[in-house]
Amino acid sequence: MAELTHFTRAGLRFDVRDGGPQDGPVVILLHGFPQDSTSWDRVAPLLHAQGLRTLAPDQRGYSAGARPSAVSSYAQPELVADVLALADAAGAEHFHLVGHDWGGAIAWSTAIAEPERVSSLTVLSTPHPSALGRALRTPDQLRRSWYIGAFQVPKLPELVFAGRAGSLLRRSGVPDEAAQHYDERFATPQDMRGPINWYRATVRSSGLTRGSGAAAFVRVPTTFVWGNRDFALGRTAAEHTADYVTAPYRFVELDASHWLPEREPEAVASAVVERVSGDDAAG
Repeated sequence: MAELTHFTRAGLRFDVRDGGPQDGPVVILLHGFPQDSTSWDRVAPLLHAQGLRTLAPDQRGYSAGARPSAVSSYAQPELVADVLALADAAGAEHFHLVGHDWGGAIAWSTAIAEPERVSSLTVLSTPHPSALGRALRTPDQLRRSWYIGAFQVPKLPELVFAGRAGSLLRRSGVPDEAAQHYDERFATPQDMRGPINWYRATVRSSGLTRGSGAAAFVRVPTTFVWGNRDFALGRTAAEHTADYVTAPYRFVELDASHWLPEREPEAVASAVVERVSGDDAAG
């Protein structure tokens, strides 16, 4: 099977980093905000050493050929469909799914929507959406999530973040090298518009508190990894995530910040490998 460099869906072209043994189990790695597929650079080789094939896309709004202008184009069903299109392009009927930050939110949604395709789920930092919705009723999580409201303002967030997306987050734990890369990657307001539209689309569809019904339960083996020094996502949502997983579940708490792929690659890779290879992981 040829190594993937890109895939297409609905007229959009997505860049992909494809690594590891081509005949290994497929692990899709979904990055967060304001990151890209390079956020997995320290994790992926550890997974390759365990015989896993990794596919790390630059997601919608991040790939140069996949930057639709409409906010509605960033609704979660579209983002989930992008993940499935990547799996199809790789010939993977079943796949293991790993997501961090916004990538974690899409990983939860994909596992909920397509449990027959997702063999296992490992989510970093981002709690189950229903657990987050419950936590947003508390002062602590509301305080942590203030920036989501700020991102609803037209144009201004793009101007603020352009050319300094990484630098603005350096104090929260983004490594210096990664911060410089993200500053360069998101150099203009246009570079930032797609990533920020994820927040706008979710708020417009009430996505932050969506998913409290039975359909929101995750029915695939799941590991949730959370850093107890996370500036954006607090303990309440992290601990309530277990309430929404009906399959085998593991909660891994790290003494770490939000940026787990860059800062805690060994712990992340260990959690993924354990989940992928566990007896309770189907497929």
